[in-house]
Amino acid sequence: MRRLLLTSSFPATADKLPTFLESSPKNHTVAFIPTANLPQRSDGYVQEARKAFTDMGCRIDDLEVSTADPEAIRRNLEEDDLIYLSGGNTFFLLQELRRSGAADLIRQQVDQGKPYIGESAGAVVAGPDIGYLDAMDPRSAAPDLDSTAGLGLVDFRLLPHLDSEPFADVTGRILNRYCDDQPMVAISNTQAVAIRGRCLTIL
Repeated sequence: MRRLLLTSSFPATADKLPTFLESSPKNHTVAFIPTANLPQRSDGYVQEARKAFTDMGCRIDDLEVSTADPEAIRRNLEEDDLIYLSGGNTFFLLQELRRSGAADLIRQQVDQGKPYIGESAGAVVAGPDIGYLDAMDPRSAAPDLDSTAGLGLVDFRLLPHLDSEPFADVTGRILNRYCDDQPMVAISNTQAVAIRGRCLTIL
């Protein structure tokens, strides 16, 4: 059974993790993938997510897939209890997940029931396609990306940061442009989408 927790801001919704896991996350190991943040100017929200996990008693295993060797990627994704992908540039994240082979390994682990936690870009990339997010994230950060097909872990497109500054205007434009295409779920910074098998819940 696939289990995913998709958020706009993990620090703002970390209190929902025990409900999602149906147990305390204390002593869980986290394959912590900050790759999406590399093209960004600041890593503040990555550090806040790291603190949110450690405050709950989790142990962080940093996994920078753009530079890690294939064996380290395989070992962390297979052995750690949780998989977390940070926010940042969605197109760069997808490019590096594919290039490193992490995309296939993540799909395998999620199909086997390992919990996947995606924040912003990490949540968007779980869907069937990320092309709709080009109004928010510049595609130029991923010059080697040849397809916008996502990981396909869920069958809907997630729109993060709904009505949340500084993204209120751009999320409105994305909704207006794409809402009649494929299914889209839009969430604010204080909401999260929990998927357990075929059941979807807004937390």
